[in-house]
Amino acid sequence: MLVDIIQFLVKLNDKIFFAADTLLEKLPLPDWAIDAFIDSVHMLPFLIVIFFVIEFIEYYYSEKMESIAKYSGKAGPFAGSLLASFPQCGFSVIAATLYSKRLITKGTLIAVFLSTSDEAIPVLLSDPSYIYLVVPVLVAKICIAIAAGYFIDFLIDCKHKYTENTHIQTFDNEDENEEDMGCCHHHVTGHSKKDLFLHPLKHSANIFIFILFVTLVINYYIMLSGGEENLGQLFLGDSVFQPVVTALIGLIPNCAISIAITLMYVKGAISFGSAIAGLCSGAGLGLLVLLRRNTSFKDTMKIILLLLAVSIFAGIVIQYMNISPLHMN
Repeated sequence: MLVDIIQFLVKLNDKIFFAADTLLEKLPLPDWAIDAFIDSVHMLPFLIVIFFVIEFIEYYYSEKMESIAKYSGKAGPFAGSLLASFPQCGFSVIAATLYSKRLITKGTLIAVFLSTSDEAIPVLLSDPSYIYLVVPVLVAKICIAIAAGYFIDFLIDCKHKYTENTHIQTFDNEDENEEDMGCCHHHVTGHSKKDLFLHPLKHSANIFIFILFVTLVINYYIMLSGGEENLGQLFLGDSVFQPVVTALIGLIPNCAISIAITLMYVKGAISFGSAIAGLCSGAGLGLLVLLRRNTSFKDTMKIILLLLAVSIFAGIVIQYMNISPLHMN
């Protein structure tokens, strides 16, 4: 049933953009650039639909998701990992805010950061030929997040929990009432109804531009390397340093980073382990909120280093195990 639906959507998409494809193919551009434009344009309808669904769920369920994280207790890493795996930008921001008020544990926060997918899942969903990769990516990130979250809470942080929870309990009114902003400058909580229509369109346009730019760059390097099969050699091949590099890049809080990592993986430029390393360290705007809201800079740096260490370790292990769902379809 799912395969039939996907095939129908692909055929419908091809029919809708047949005229546009014809015009694009007549442009005085090299083939690699034309292919990038065609691939990106074909993803646009899927992106719009996906972001409308995401916005609807955020509008009606964001406060419930925040409550689950706040009152999850010992189940925090598990609940946080599952909630953060949903492709929306606000939950890592909410988790960072809750942690700055010491309402969730350090393990829960890092689990949320590790599980946050940013734009990776929408990018995969927007191309039917890569939808089968969604489950492996989500399962890998959730398992890593849960394991790391409980490890940090019960083996490293338990003995300090009482001290940290009694350290900061009061916040000034300005900080308490300050509204965190998500991507495209929309409110993470307290959405207005116009956001249900305006934000998905604005976000789809922004992501489309990112996808087009990244695809142009990747296609250019494919052309230089002589084909997708040689592209990986330009990005350290299967070197152990590749997950380290992608994890460091993933720390950059920008939608374009998760898009670039995802597209580089599906194009064969990086390994699955490297992609997971970069997507795990990519906590999105949550890191910026943590830097701004957390009163202890030392504690914030400890969290970032833990996030980076777990991401690199997980990426190297997956790469060493030679797991590659891209070639299992």
